Amino acid sequence: MEQPVRRQRRSPTKPVFLEGSLLRHILVMTGTGAVGLMAIFLGDLANIFFLGRLGDEEIVAAVGYASSIQFLTISIGIGLAIAATSLVAPALGAGHRGRARRLSVNSHVWTFVASSVLALAVWLSIDPLLSLLGASGRTLDLGRTYLSILVPTLPLLSLGMTSAAVLRSVGDARRAMYITLSGAITNAVLDPIFIFGFGLGIKGAAIASALSRIVIVTIGLYGVVVVHSLIARVRGRLLLADALPLAAVALPAVLTNVATPFANAYVTRAMAAFGDGAVAGWAIIGRIMPVAFGAIFTLSGTIGPIVGQNYGGGAFQRMRHAFTLSLWVTAGFTLAAWGVLAILAQPLADVFLATGDAERLILLFCRWLAPLFAFLGALFVSNAVFNTLKRAHVSTMLNWGRATLGTIPFVSLGAHYGGADGVLAANMLGGIAFGIIGVALCYRLMRRLEVEDV
Repeated sequence: MEQPVRRQRRSPTKPVFLEGSLLRHILVMTGTGAVGLMAIFLGDLANIFFLGRLGDEEIVAAVGYASSIQFLTISIGIGLAIAATSLVAPALGAGHRGRARRLSVNSHVWTFVASSVLALAVWLSIDPLLSLLGASGRTLDLGRTYLSILVPTLPLLSLGMTSAAVLRSVGDARRAMYITLSGAITNAVLDPIFIFGFGLGIKGAAIASALSRIVIVTIGLYGVVVVHSLIARVRGRLLLADALPLAAVALPAVLTNVATPFANAYVTRAMAAFGDGAVAGWAIIGRIMPVAFGAIFTLSGTIGPIVGQNYGGGAFQRMRHAFTLSLWVTAGFTLAAWGVLAILAQPLADVFLATGDAERLILLFCRWLAPLFAFLGALFVSNAVFNTLKRAHVSTMLNWGRATLGTIPFVSLGAHYGGADGVLAANMLGGIAFGIIGVALCYRLMRRLEVEDV
């Protein structure tokens, strides 16, 4: 008797990004994702805001130093999440839901393993890392206190990011937003309770952030496991089999994302030469920037699933059009954010009780340097497409080019000729060329893939 042919399990519905308005997909995914991503940074901004109420500039500077290290760990978590998107989205686009479920669970497992190892390494190196950035004395002690509590929770945050990436891959932007939004609300509510109510100061801010990460991972796993059933039993053989394709994207993506905190750490060290006021101003700008430009950061995560599904479905022209639209959306978001920042420049400085160097740097960024973020946005979007199209090494080269050639010589010259103001301006100017190069290479890759498919 002839045996029935076993077929790959197919998704019950057509992948959402293969049809309909691309602009609508981009705006809906970016809008909901921006709320979620900005929520993460709003939680971080809440730490700076409430700690600033203590009137202690050393505390704000300590969070600035600590956040450069935190940014490093978060960027690695984002890189691991990118690997999940690059594999799950094309699998869904091709209709292979069974494979998508397997890749989803294995992505979560490897994310937890890798982020746990990283958290341990960073936790053991807190003092040397803070010293390397220029922290000393009481500022270093405060930064150590903050990181000692927060770094061990990195695996929870990384798992939440991976869950959000899987939800975006399936097109559920709303639930992906809930993950980080719930964490930010938790952080903002607990901050004043622990900082002022319990009198814990910077330690209270770290505890509030750590507890918010428990909420993040809980909401994320609920969406993946319960709502979408994008989970399967962990099997050792398949877990090991998926390690290589995940690592092939995750390692370059992690290296790509690490470049940005490396550049920021260099800028922090350059600012340290001009005192705690300059570092405090840079720390505040570092919180304003992701909130103001959260839509652009989110767009770089949004375009991956959209391009990935269309790539998996063989819709090359649609894939290229999505990238073009994302660049126009980047420019539009940048102009809108610049307008708001220019109007609110002085109120923002006043809210954070910034004076002297800190106030001057905030005003300079908000009024004059903000529009240059469009070029960084173009680079982020291009990198996301390279990662999705299995060219993560190109993203790595571009981001490290920006972090080295586009940062070190510019910032050094800026510090020499313009002091703290020169450091800030030079850091923004250095990204222009790499944004343009990234866009050009991305169009070239998509044309080649379309020709090879014919």
